[in-house]
Order: sequence, then C-alpha cells, then structure tokens
Amino acid sequence: MTFTPGNHLIEPSREDFDSEQHLAHAKQQAVSRGYEDFLIVDVDSHHYETEAFQEIAEYIDDPVLRLEAKYQGMARGGVTSIDGSYQEMTGRVTRYPMRRREKTPPTIHRDITLMRRWMDSMGVDMACMFPTPMLNIATCPRVDVETALARAYNRWLCDNVLSEEPRLTSMLYLPFNDPDACLAMVEEFGDRKGVIGFMVTSTHYKANNDNAYMKTYAALQERNLPLGFHAAYTWGDQSTRLMNRFISVHALGFVWHNMVHMTNWIVNGMPERFPKLKTVWIESGLAWVPFLMQRLDNEYMMRSSDAPLLKRKPSDYMREMFYTSQPMEMVDNREALELTFKMIKADSQLLYSSDYPHWDMDLPSTIYDLPFLDESAKRAILGGNSQSLFKLDPVFAPWKLAHRAQCQDAPAA
Repeated sequence: MTFTPGNHLIEPSREDFDSEQHLAHAKQQAVSRGYEDFLIVDVDSHHYETEAFQEIAEYIDDPVLRLEAKYQGMARGGVTSIDGSYQEMTGRVTRYPMRRREKTPPTIHRDITLMRRWMDSMGVDMACMFPTPMLNIATCPRVDVETALARAYNRWLCDNVLSEEPRLTSMLYLPFNDPDACLAMVEEFGDRKGVIGFMVTSTHYKANNDNAYMKTYAALQERNLPLGFHAAYTWGDQSTRLMNRFISVHALGFVWHNMVHMTNWIVNGMPERFPKLKTVWIESGLAWVPFLMQRLDNEYMMRSSDAPLLKRKPSDYMREMFYTSQPMEMVDNREALELTFKMIKADSQLLYSSDYPHWDMDLPSTIYDLPFLDESAKRAILGGNSQSLFKLDPVFAPWKLAHRAQCQDAPAA
C-alpha cells in the first residue's frame, strides 16, 4: 500500500491481499506452537454484516422500514444514523478497505468462507461471531429501527450462517431499548442451531436491573443460556465528548459502560435473583475488574444496607462471572497480569477472544505464551472454559484433523 505525492492512498491489487495471506504469520504461530492438540474457541469475533445488508433487509417485517433500509443502508446518514468510521481509520487498516474485494466461491455464503479463512489461519476451531456496525444501533434514537434490525439480523444469521457451519456460533443481539422485544427474541431464537446465548451492547442507556427485563432473564436462566454484555464506545456520551482523540474514547469507552452495567447488576442483587444465569463481560479487557472488585467491596463493607439482596461481597459474585480476554492489557507488567488472573480465577472464568478483524485483535499466542500458565490453564482458557460454559460439541479445524491423521498413520520409530 503506497501514497502518492498528494498523500492519496493507492489500494493494492486484489492479488496483493486475502485473509490467509494477511494472517500468514499467525498460521506459522499456530503450527509452531502445536495448536493442533488444543481446542481453541474464540468467544468474540466479528464479521461485517453491512456487506450482506441487502440480504438482511429482506428479513425486516415492516414493509416501509424494509424499503428504507434497502435504499439507505446502515452507513452514515442511513437508516440508523451511525458513524463507525473512526474504528476503520485507525491501526491495522489494510483489512478494512480490502475485505470487500476478497474473492469467495459462489456455492458457500461469503461470510462463512471469510470466517473459515481467518479461523484456519489462527488455529481457531470454533468462534462466536458478532456483528460490527450493527452493535452501534444501541444509540439509534429510533427504537423501532433497533428492534426491527435486530430481529432481521438474527433471522438472517440463523438461516444463512449458523445453520450451515457447525464451527460458527453466536450470542444473538438483544434490542435492549425494547424489553418486550428482548423476551420475544429469546423465545424465538433460543433453540436455533448455533445460538449459545444472547448479548446486550453495553452502550445502552438502560438500567439492566429494571423490572422490565426480569422476564427475559428468567427465560435465559430457564434455557441455561448465558447473557453477554459486549462493550463498545460512543463519542456521543456526555463524558467522552470531552475527549479529542480516538485513542482516548476507545481506551475508556469500552471499559466504562461495562463497569456501569456490572455495578448495577451486582448492587441490585441480580446474581441472587438469578443464581443460575451466567454473565459474560466481553471486549472490555481485564484491568478494570480488580479495580471494581476492590472499589465495590470497600463501599459494600461500609454501607451494606444499600445492597440488601447481597449475601456475599461483590467480588465473590464477580469471581463467578466470565470474562473474555481481549484486549489483554499489562503485557509489559507480567506481575500485575498474573495477579489479575488470580483475582478473577482465570483458570475457570477466562475465555479466549481475538476480536478479529479489529485493529487491536489478539492471537491465541497472547494466552499460550504466558509463562505463569501451566498447560492445563492454557487449555482451559483457550477453549475448555468456553466448551463447558456454552455446552459446545467440539468441531476442530480441518488442518488439525489432517495433522492428527498423519501422525496416526506415521510408522512407529
């Protein structure tokens, strides 16, 4: 990729880029580290549903909104009036503009092919896939649009992707601005193939302890389906509006919204009201968790009357929750990272995630190379914990199965 004297970007030809070429070093890591003997489950990966938006729009029930969506799309000024361009302008940019030009065979859905390519390159066996631009419809001022798009996307994903590829799963999007629609979503899709839970985008400005959501939580608990809070950022928040750099709002936005939701969840006694409902805190890293444990414990011990439903300290409940690994902070301070792992009981509660294809993604080696983890802990975090939480029937990457077959057929020394 080069720049002209006028500083205009010149995109390379199609032959210069594809997912497997882009992840060639990741594939070398996967082979050299012996991932063929590991079950690796990626609990937070993304695809760009906007590339199939015309297909998704056909699933919208309202004919007027369907027509509006088909003609306006989801880009800036479109049906949702969102702008996610800052994410694509920053960091490892080549995969963003080039992905639309990657060729795929006509007989398999494009999204399945692209997911398989990066998964195989990184050594990932199974992945939980989330949308990307659509996560931002949480802040769309039109509640009917969020609800309609959520239902359309969930239907499209189940019909065209999850039903066709056993390596792909999803925690489906809940339109949190419409509590009744959330319950309907769980009832409609809870038994669909590949659905392993449901997810709330954390930038919603709704209190998760509101009584309007209790039926939804009860339905999830009854079905043994986890509830995820997927962090996101918005430059429209009153606090982040004070920031003038993308790195600032990205660093704090992803953490802040999950901290708010977790604090409400714990202080209002949701773990006691729904003791069998598992929660997963996604894409907000780990550094904030010990801080919030200490902060909430300190407040609770001085003012426990404000949280009358709690029977234990807040940190006790937090150690029973699940966390995804990306982005892994404190890579230059291994002692702090090791203490964080200990405080959250990472051996049983941490779930590997890559956040691919975003610019701040983490390869499986982020976990595999940690010197303070033994092999059993690595296996648990990279896949075993997810297998247990989501009741997964493991499906391994084809190249891993081929490698095992070769080893079995090799003559004894």
